[in-house]
Amino acid sequence: MQVAVFSARPYDVASLTAANAAAGHALVFHETRLAAETPALAAEAGAVCAFVNDDLSAAVVARLAALGVRLLALRSAGFNHVDVAAAAAAGLAVGRVPAYSPHAVAEHAVALILTLNRKTHRAYNRVREGNFELHGLLGFDLHGKTVGIVGTGLIGRVLARILAGFGCRLVAHDPFPHPEMVALGVAYVGMDRILAESDIVTLQCPLTPETRHLIDDAAIARMKRGVMLVNTSRGAVVDTRAVIRGLKSGTIGSLGLDVYEEEEALFFEDFSDRFIEDDTFARLLTFPNVLVTGHQAFFTVEALAGIAETTVANLTAFERDGRPLHPVAAQ
Repeated sequence: MQVAVFSARPYDVASLTAANAAAGHALVFHETRLAAETPALAAEAGAVCAFVNDDLSAAVVARLAALGVRLLALRSAGFNHVDVAAAAAAGLAVGRVPAYSPHAVAEHAVALILTLNRKTHRAYNRVREGNFELHGLLGFDLHGKTVGIVGTGLIGRVLARILAGFGCRLVAHDPFPHPEMVALGVAYVGMDRILAESDIVTLQCPLTPETRHLIDDAAIARMKRGVMLVNTSRGAVVDTRAVIRGLKSGTIGSLGLDVYEEEEALFFEDFSDRFIEDDTFARLLTFPNVLVTGHQAFFTVEALAGIAETTVANLTAFERDGRPLHPVAAQ
């Protein structure tokens, strides 16, 4: 089957080509994103392979269906960028990668926590300039601190095990408590207690109507003053403007983001020789206690291999059975 692969970076080409060696699909790589102007690139393809910031709205889905595309193969676990109902109405199947390496995202969350706390990013720049002054670099022991984990799926559970090793007190919020977490000594509590008691709040939940802007002005008002907030889940779980207000008031003592609610206009692109037009994002970067990475939490050798292998498995299953191995059903 011919597959049009959008948002294909060199690492995508390498991992998908390796995973496809035995399957033999005809992968056609396009560095450009899938957007309103680009569906024609999939004119001869039976499937489209898309990433998190590709546009799979109803209008784009309709154009793909008209071109003969029958499968949308997502290189992601999340599918909030897909109009799943429109795809079903147009006769397109949707497949996703439900899990790859939970260690990759959990470990990146810990990297953000450690960097924000011990300010190693600032120390690195100081030392390179010959400045060995310690003022402004004071951190705290993670041992004994309360960490609130919002979402205890695979990633949240790996993160809990890592933080337990630091000696943190762990509380969690999830509509489906997991026995592994209970055995680890994690206390499942309501969001009010997560916000009131946590020295660090870390978000590992999916983006749903219920979690959209879960962290808003009201939530921030209930937080412990000076809290560290880390988001490696989905950008829109956090209301960015509310978080900026929380930073200005001092309620949020530090902020680590690997995702951003308007990231599709920014992330995975090089803006080093251009200015950033997003004023809200630019405002975030003015805070010395804010650390932003560009949706790289997933970016490990193991995760890329897992994503590619599952994507190819979805393609192969669809070609053989008319159904991807990991389908996304319309609600």
